[in-house]
Amino acid sequence: MKNERYIMSLTTGGLFLRESIKLAALFLEQSDWNAIREKVLSENLLQTRTLSTSKRFCREIISRLKTLDPREIDLLVHGSGQEQGCLLWIAVCRRYKFIAEFAVEIIRERYISLKTDLHYEDFDSFFNRKSEWHPELDIIKPATRNKLRQVLFKILREAELLTNDYTINAAMLSPRLLEAISHNSREAVLFFPAFESDLIGRAR
Repeated sequence: MKNERYIMSLTTGGLFLRESIKLAALFLEQSDWNAIREKVLSENLLQTRTLSTSKRFCREIISRLKTLDPREIDLLVHGSGQEQGCLLWIAVCRRYKFIAEFAVEIIRERYISLKTDLHYEDFDSFFNRKSEWHPELDIIKPATRNKLRQVLFKILREAELLTNDYTINAAMLSPRLLEAISHNSREAVLFFPAFESDLIGRAR
């Protein structure tokens, strides 16, 4: 069976917390991503220096937000900072299968195995292993691969899942966050470094 090709376009920005909340709030009003994109670009709502940058950021943010259902979008707008960071990490993982697998197979597995550090070498090892089954990874240039790694670790830090000294932070998922994501895909909890027993306890 042929493996699904990875989308490997995550080479710009970071978690986009402030920008994502702004666009999500617009979606609650309009429910039309095309109209939102036009408004963002015409009014420079992302406050970028160039139109090309605005287009690139807007495309990236909307592609992530589209993976969230209305209940999750609402919590993204009205939730706590911690809930917002977790939801945007979920959106990144849903958008990029490669990162979702890295979250489950490397970050979460290291955490539940009581290995609380995460380094660039872990990414490189994972990338090399996946390239044996995904030829699209072999054609990625070293500079692009390094940029992808850099952006991913930046996102992890901004989502407060990784400290500046490369220590994995335990995820704190609130009951209402667990309830919101359960309506879309309960497996999203596996994207986080946390013990299943802790998640079950918080969900009650």
